[in-house]
Amino acid sequence: MHMKWKKVAVFGCVAMMTMYTVAGCGNDAGTADAAQGVAVAETTETAEAESGTVTVRVTAVEGDTVTGEIGTLSLQGAPDGEVPEEKPEGEASSGERPEGEAPSKEMPDGEAPEGVPSGQKPDGEAPGEKPDGVSGEKTEGIAGEKPGEEAPSGEIPDGAPGGMPGGSSFESSGETLTFLLTDATEITVEYLQGSGEGTTGDIAVGSVLEVALDDENQAVSVVVRNLNAGGGFGGSAEVTNGTTANTVDADAAGETYTSSGDDENALRVDGATVTLSDITVEKTGGASSNTENGDFYGQNAGLLALNGAQVTITGATVSTSAVNGNGVFSYGEGTVVNISDSTIRTTERNSGGIQTTGGGTTNATNLDVETQGNSSAAIRSDRGGGTVNVEGGTYVTNGTGSPAVYCTADIAVTGAVLTANASEGVVVEGKNSVTLTDCVVTGAMDNTYNGDSDENIHCIMIYQSMSGDAAAGEAYFAAEGGSITSLSGDMFYVTNTDCEIWLKDVAFTLANDVFLRVEGNSSSRGWGTEGANGGGVTLTADAQQIEGNMLVDEISSLNFTMKNGTDFIGAINPDGEGGTVDVTLDADSAWTLTGDSYITSFDGAVENITANDYHLYVNGEQIV
Repeated sequence: MHMKWKKVAVFGCVAMMTMYTVAGCGNDAGTADAAQGVAVAETTETAEAESGTVTVRVTAVEGDTVTGEIGTLSLQGAPDGEVPEEKPEGEASSGERPEGEAPSKEMPDGEAPEGVPSGQKPDGEAPGEKPDGVSGEKTEGIAGEKPGEEAPSGEIPDGAPGGMPGGSSFESSGETLTFLLTDATEITVEYLQGSGEGTTGDIAVGSVLEVALDDENQAVSVVVRNLNAGGGFGGSAEVTNGTTANTVDADAAGETYTSSGDDENALRVDGATVTLSDITVEKTGGASSNTENGDFYGQNAGLLALNGAQVTITGATVSTSAVNGNGVFSYGEGTVVNISDSTIRTTERNSGGIQTTGGGTTNATNLDVETQGNSSAAIRSDRGGGTVNVEGGTYVTNGTGSPAVYCTADIAVTGAVLTANASEGVVVEGKNSVTLTDCVVTGAMDNTYNGDSDENIHCIMIYQSMSGDAAAGEAYFAAEGGSITSLSGDMFYVTNTDCEIWLKDVAFTLANDVFLRVEGNSSSRGWGTEGANGGGVTLTADAQQIEGNMLVDEISSLNFTMKNGTDFIGAINPDGEGGTVDVTLDADSAWTLTGDSYITSFDGAVENITANDYHLYVNGEQIV
């Protein structure tokens, strides 16, 4: 972290060269000023201070005035040789597109079914043209909305010392400080990987900040610290693919390629254009020296294509039994893997079926994929994202943190069976997209990460991990036809990001009475700052049947449109008012209340609402 300002104030009760109002220093004159909420200064500037910042844990935010306790950060080391689990349920870090560009993505047949977004996603937009009525507007103050993406934002739950192994913990000095934010204040959010531009919405009670002030006690710059940074994520500073037992640069048929070496691929295609028919790839062992290098760059994978390789694979059998033993890995911009009528099996953790990172492309048709380990999504993407098109086939996972689809890319799946036996069915992270057409999805998330009761159980998760691997921005999830079944928990869970959800003619089966939960999280895993990490959802239901409640907490928002014969049976915030909820109900759609509902605005025909002896309140006024 590099601050642009060298001329700043230095704080403390001993040998203070700049006397700000700091509670606990015995400055009676300053106490009255502090009571008014503003730390006024008898100032003597100190230039070129060694640290240039003061570390503060926020205790109050009132408009542009921030109060916090001064302290220091101490590093915590990870146990020797241990690699922390990752992401929701341990899923791998996500994928930020190189240079901020979003690669275009086509459905397998080049077109989307009528009425479904095409799957092509211009930079900064959801795939293709959004159906009528789907807004691109974002909600102010949501942590996922950063002008200008699994890591903590710098907040410690309940004021307790925190941070993952290898991260930092805050130690208070007992002194307090109040300062002002201005329009010129530079706000930066620290991720596990790097940092990004932040907003005032990222500063909340519990946030740990590094602050540089000017001589008027205004914040010149604020860094929202990530106490989990340094917790073992990141991999090498440069691309590290490891070695390979076999490399091919010409067509091959019926060959067998094996590996049992550390950090070694069984087969690699490096920049060549090849067709591989009826091959067998076996990765029978070999340690991975760095989990992230395996997740990001294909180290230790069964088959790795890279450096613009163009690979066509038919009738293959791929099996791995090593950590980071991803089955078929497409890495890097310009690399394309076309794989069909093949079988992939992986047994260890961090071993996806098909893996795409660094802007690569994977086109998969009629695959039989099954994974056993944790953090082993069947359709998997990671840092750098890319384009994934899947048509037909079966994709099954059995480990925790192993959704059938983990998305940090642009992923379109048509006519496939997607089954997660111990995890979410689908996870979308950051500014990325999943489009499902006529798929059969089943999620059975059976536990939260390490049994953490603060986390949610759900089938479809849309979030921003703050790891810096998936670009911050609006996520997109679309589904038409097929079915989605949740065997445990809520159907949809959205936290710490903005997103659009578009649904048409999907058969939903719920495990409980919650269809959609939009809310902040405890930040114990670093998903934003507690109190400022809610979700913002634009949900469009087009000829869709929905049954179940929608819950939106006070730091979140929902814009819900029902059209073309949509039938919603459920309540919105039945326990009372929460965040902003705007509902639009067209003349052909209907809403049947299953409880009192509290929303912010309603646009539509009240006569299309069936009360069932319940009430609908709009801004506190009962209209039904």
